[in-house]
Order: sequence, then structure tokens, then C-alpha cells
Amino acid sequence: MAIPLTEDELLLLDEARTWIDNDPEGLTRHELQRLLDVITNPDNSSASKGRSSQALGDLKDRFNGSLQFGTAGLRGALEAGPNRMNRSVVIKAAAGLGAYLTGQLPHATPQVVIGYDARHYSKQFALDSAAVLTAAGCSVTILNHALPTPVLAYTMKRLGSDAGIVVTASHNPPQDNGYKVYLGGRIVVDAGQGAQIVPPYDREIAQAIAATPPVRDIPRAESGWFTLDDNAVTSYVNAVLTLKTPSPRDLTIVLTPLHGVGGSVVDKVLHRAGFDKLISVAEQYEPNADFPTVSFPNPEEPGAIDLALTYAMRFQADLVIANDPDADRCAVAVKDPRTAAAHAHRVTTPQAAGWRMLHGDEVGSLLGNVIAQRAAAEGKTAANAVLANSIVSSRLLSKIAEKHGLGYQSTLTGFKWIARAKDLVYGYEEALGYCVAPELVKDKDGISAALVIAQLAATLHAQGKTLIDELDDLAREHGLYLTDQLSARFLDLSQIPATMSRLRATPPSALAGSPITQVVDLVDGYEGLPPTDGLLLLTDDDTRVIVRPSGTEPKVKCYIEVISPVDSDADTAQLTTVRHEAREKITAVRADMTRALGLD
Repeated sequence: MAIPLTEDELLLLDEARTWIDNDPEGLTRHELQRLLDVITNPDNSSASKGRSSQALGDLKDRFNGSLQFGTAGLRGALEAGPNRMNRSVVIKAAAGLGAYLTGQLPHATPQVVIGYDARHYSKQFALDSAAVLTAAGCSVTILNHALPTPVLAYTMKRLGSDAGIVVTASHNPPQDNGYKVYLGGRIVVDAGQGAQIVPPYDREIAQAIAATPPVRDIPRAESGWFTLDDNAVTSYVNAVLTLKTPSPRDLTIVLTPLHGVGGSVVDKVLHRAGFDKLISVAEQYEPNADFPTVSFPNPEEPGAIDLALTYAMRFQADLVIANDPDADRCAVAVKDPRTAAAHAHRVTTPQAAGWRMLHGDEVGSLLGNVIAQRAAAEGKTAANAVLANSIVSSRLLSKIAEKHGLGYQSTLTGFKWIARAKDLVYGYEEALGYCVAPELVKDKDGISAALVIAQLAATLHAQGKTLIDELDDLAREHGLYLTDQLSARFLDLSQIPATMSRLRATPPSALAGSPITQVVDLVDGYEGLPPTDGLLLLTDDDTRVIVRPSGTEPKVKCYIEVISPVDSDADTAQLTTVRHEAREKITAVRADMTRALGLD
């Protein structure tokens, strides 16, 4: 006997049946049909009725609206339904994009280039997009195999394409996939040319998607698009190598692509740049959509780079570089004497030996200083050269820009905003994203960033120094800017807006004992930035916390920064004390924010 259903639930079942009729993919058709069978045909047992109720809840979530372009485009689990990633959603997205492009260029043929990573269904989604856009009257070029996102972003700029698509879920779990859209060519001609879409483009494309016919009625060409050969990668590698400097190269580097598509390209760049002592993590080198050696393929997640650190300890490496699966992010790990355990000669783990991953703000500041020095040496000024980072990233970059006579801009979170800074010469966000060559890639690029950070580390190594010493020098010059993050993952997505509402209603009055002097609701805009969902807290001692929902994961994130003065002639012991005290303050702020968010 079927469980009793409301009128809305019966309409939902009809909607699911219509989806099945339109779905071009057998697996998702059968998956959805199984859900319907469980809902409509339970036996009289309580267990069966429970499964039926659970299946109904699952169905409601799948059809609870449609995936929308967010911080990183479309992204979701690979399942049937409009609120998931599947061939039907991709075909409609491509049809909407095609309608938008032909509407913007009524007297010309829109040019589109498509790339994809090695996740489940990525190639199929790319081919579906090529088929739909070709039928819509676009000239379509597709990369010939799974490649890093920066290769697509670079190729789009090189070809002068009006739009670019990359099928990737970046660092998300294995069950996810995604769809990023870039605009440029004749569509976007300002500073955002070649960057990911922002309003109003995303809204206009979403409207075009909503106006598309049923999937089975959307034309798909069987051929007619162009496939690039390996020269696409060669051209990208040659472009990145223009960043090569005549610095030393005596450095042993451990590399891991975390089962993604960046391994061979990073190898190529670093080898051709003169780095011969490269050790790849063999277990993670080949692309694997199931990411078997990591529970979460994000270098930021605990444990993700443990295997690489084990390699570093075993081979006595100087540096670890980890890219996320689509290689647009770059993680860096080094040996930090301050974190080494006593009697380090007896330790058996890399962490106890002092190996740690640098925070994204640390790498962002190191790279920013390199690019700022280069820009100043080339005679650039605040009038024609800008460093930019997201509002949740460290304020240290503004001091570096000021020191070198360059401009600075703070942006909303996401490289679709950072890349739009006028006269950008460098941009970064604390989530391991760095744009060291915006003239090549108008997005974060973990491969070019790997080259620049390796060159810096090798130069310091030749002087008997490390990246840690360089961070100390930045602290002596500008003060210590220490950042950290507190995040809460939610299974019930309704808890995310509820948590933000509670914090807005009752923000804390102090953090780590320092009174809060400013509470800014970012939904009202802030210092010229567009409105966004977030809250900024600033204390009397200049400690800053920004709380916002993640744009790519079911999380609420708190971005914490404390600033401590440092004497310009402080020795290592004094700096160690300052860092220890700043870390204690960060810990206190985390505790206060944990209580404020109701997470204790």
C-alpha cells in the first residue's frame, strides 16, 4: 500500500516522470525510476514505509529548484533531477548559453572553447555541450583530453573566444561535478574579459536556460566542432615559461596532483624551467575520478597531503607542491623549525619533524611580494598596476602594494571578481588560489603559481634560507598578519541561513578580550563592494572576523585575522614569541566564534 501523498507530492511524481521521458542518459533514468518505485510501491512493513518516505524526501530535494550559477559556476552531485549535475542539466545549460551568445552576436558566429577534467561524466558533459552549441550556430572548439582548468582559461584568451566552458568540480568530493562559464572575445571587452561570469551575465544566461524547451527537443549536432591537438598544452606551457627567472634551481620538490589532471603539465613546466629534482607521489599521479587515497580531494582538508609529506620526509625534500584536481589551486608545504617536535631526530611523522602546509594567505603574501617587486622594477605604479585579493583574505597584501608604490583592491570572494580588478598584475584568495600572470590566465592558476613559488624557494635555498625566513622578513617589515579559518559543515542546508540570522541578531561583544568596535552586514555593501551575504566584525585591536556561507560547499566559514606589531630588528626568538602569542589569540577568537555561531 502506497504512503499517502499530498497534491503537491503527486505533482512532484509527475514532474519526475516527465524528467525520465526527457533524460538522454539511461543510468539516471533508471535511478529516478527506482526512487519512484520505492515511493509508490511499499509493502505494509514499517521498514518499507520508512524507505518510501526517505525516497520521497530525496526526490523533493532533487527537484527543489534548479542548479544556479554560484561562486564557481554550476556544481552539484551526479544524480538525476534539476537540482543535480547530469546530462539533462548540462544540455539545458549549453542551450541557454548558446541562445545568450547568439542573441549578443546576432550578426556573427559566437566562438566557444570547451575543456574538461577527469571526473565521472566530464567528457560526456563536454561533448553534450559541443553538440548543443554547434547546433545552436556557434563555432565550437574542444580540448582533446582531460586537462587543467588553467589550460582552458588560457586557450580561451589565446583564441579570442567569446565564451569558454570547463567541466569540473575542482576540489569537491568524487560524487560531484560542475560547469564553469567564462566570457570574453566580443561579449566582454572590459577588465573582465576572459574571466568567469558575474552579474548581470549569470542572470541573463540563467533566464535563457529557463526558456529552453524540454531536453528531448533541444537540437544536438552529431559533428561539426573542432578538436585541438596537443599544441594547446604546448602553447600554455610555453606561455607559463615566460615567467621563468634566472634564479638557482638546486631544490628537491615533491609534487602531487591529488589524482587530478595537473600532474603531467606541472612536471613539464618545472622540468623545462630547470627543476630536475622532482619527485611525484606515484599513488596520486594518474587521474582517478574516485580519488582513492584521499577522503576529500582538497589540499586544505586535513590529511589530503599527508602522503606527499611522507614522501618529503623520506626523500629529504625542500618543498612540497600540491595541486587540486583541476590544478587551478596550489598548496605549498615546507619544514618549519617552530613546529618541529623536541628531539626531532627521533620523530617518525612529517608533522612532528616540522612539515606543515603554508596557509593560503602566507603563500599569497609571498607571491604578492615577488610580483610587486617585479612590477616596481619595471617602473609600474599605482596608476597602472594593482594587487588584489578577496575581502576574506589577509590585509597584508595592501601593505605590500603600498610599500612598492602599487595600487590595491579588495574584492568579493571568488576569482570571477578578483580577475576583474582594473590593471591587475597579481591577485589571490586565501583558499589557495593565485593569479600570478593575469595577462595569460584571467583566473587562479595553480601551475604558474607553482613555478613562481619554486623559483622563490630555490633562490632562498641558495642563500641558506627558506620560505619561513621570507615570511619572517615580511613580518619585520609590515607586522605579523596571522590568519586562520573556522568552518562548520551542515547536512541540513536550512541551518546555514539560520546560523547567519542568529549571528546578525546577536553578534559577540568582544573577541579574545578586545571589544568589537564595528559590525558590518555585507549584504548592505562595504567600501564600494557589491552586496553579499556575510558579516564583518572588527575589534579595538584590529582583529577581524568575516563570516559567510561558502559558495561551493555546505558550510558557514569564519575567516579570522589578527595583527601583531613586530620590531624591524626582531630576532628569530622574538618573532617566535610574537607568533606564539598571535596563535593563542587566534585560538581564543575561534572559541568565541564557536560559541557565537552556536557550534559548541
